[in-house]
Amino acid sequence: MLEAVVNDIFAPTRLPYSVIVARLVGAILLVAGIGFEREKKSRAAGLRTHMLVSLSAALFAIVSLEVASSPHFDGDTVRMDPLRIIEAVTAGVAFLSAGFIIFNQGKIRGVTTGAGIWLAAATGLAAGFGFWGIALAAAVLGLVIMIALRRFETAWELKGD
Repeated sequence: MLEAVVNDIFAPTRLPYSVIVARLVGAILLVAGIGFEREKKSRAAGLRTHMLVSLSAALFAIVSLEVASSPHFDGDTVRMDPLRIIEAVTAGVAFLSAGFIIFNQGKIRGVTTGAGIWLAAATGLAAGFGFWGIALAAAVLGLVIMIALRRFETAWELKGD
């Protein structure tokens, strides 16, 4: 009985477990800079939130790949539509991101944080599907936008801090 449980826990996967772990850890690390920037600015969604969103999105991507190739569906026609996974993650993240946007005293706040959450999810999806170059480019460009453009805005007095 215990052997059956152990075999179920470590069932064979399409992707090697080392690749799965690398994709999950990569998703976390790629958005850490963006989450840290939000944390440093004392925003509602900081390091942990961005990392969890990216991890979740990567997990959805990996699980969808694994389900599509699962031996449980032998003989059944399983068609994987990656756009459905992307749409599902996008819908969930949209709900989460909207929660960070507030209107108070005639000012809208939290839009950048909400956009950062969207970017974390998109980066996580890219890493989860194995598109490392895309995920890395998005994370780096996100950091450039969050840090360099803030400095530009402050230097040119376009916005307050």
